Amino acid sequence: MPLLGANVSVAGGMHLAIERGEALGCTAIQIFVKNPNQWRQKHLTDDRVEAFRVARAKSSIEAVVAHASYLINLAARDRSTLERSRRALVGELIRCNRLGVDALIFHPGAHMGRGEAAGLERIADSMNRVLAAFVEREGRRGRRVETQLLLENTAGAGTVLGYRFGQLAEIYRRLEQPRRVGLCLDTCHAFAAGYPIHRPRGLGRVLRRIESALGPAEPSCVHLNDSLRPFGSRRDRHANIGQGEIGEPLFRRLIRHPRLRRTPKVLETPLGPDGQGHRNDLARLRELAGNRSSPP
Repeated sequence: MPLLGANVSVAGGMHLAIERGEALGCTAIQIFVKNPNQWRQKHLTDDRVEAFRVARAKSSIEAVVAHASYLINLAARDRSTLERSRRALVGELIRCNRLGVDALIFHPGAHMGRGEAAGLERIADSMNRVLAAFVEREGRRGRRVETQLLLENTAGAGTVLGYRFGQLAEIYRRLEQPRRVGLCLDTCHAFAAGYPIHRPRGLGRVLRRIESALGPAEPSCVHLNDSLRPFGSRRDRHANIGQGEIGEPLFRRLIRHPRLRRTPKVLETPLGPDGQGHRNDLARLRELAGNRSSPP
């Protein structure tokens, strides 16, 4: 069985995300460890950490990843926003590490008119500072550093960087601790950025692009999203599986790809008016994987 799941809510307590994931039949889930639309981070008590770890240990969830705040911009032109973004990402990494979350996914950032080269350099510098602070603070507390930081490829709207794998390679080349950093491949973003991932040989070509840019390691996570907008639109608008411009064939190839068998794959697709979007998408993905069993 592939490691398959969806972004699930932590409303009412982070441990309830595990319960919600199991109700969907997930073997992998994605969560937010804080409100993604606010800078403020509520205190994470030892009791909440323990409840989450116990719930995960008792569950069938094999992989847990988190997505960082949408406010973070490691290429920010404004110095106060840049420093705030760096502090916020350090804070989220510490929260993830305490909870035992495997990886934290984030969008590289937007250069806001400073230019691509300057933006990529600032992102790499920011990541080096963030990782150094994260490792130092957790080491000071006597905790092992286990959470990996994952760059996510983007659709490339406006001045957003990370929509070309070559840009991600430029960031990687400047990293002081590259082994602590991986990649999250988003199917909608790759399609919107102009990578023909939907064509019969498109997935293989994209994986080879990733390998040539970032080395032989596979993506550490995959976001399974169809696209509401057309190929090359540079617009990040997710659609349910098989109901967008990408279509089902890519997801059949991806879910069955031997190199990605143990890579966590999570949905960020619309829930829809009945709230059943993820359940329906997961059922369809299981069919495409050749496994028709689904949870009640």
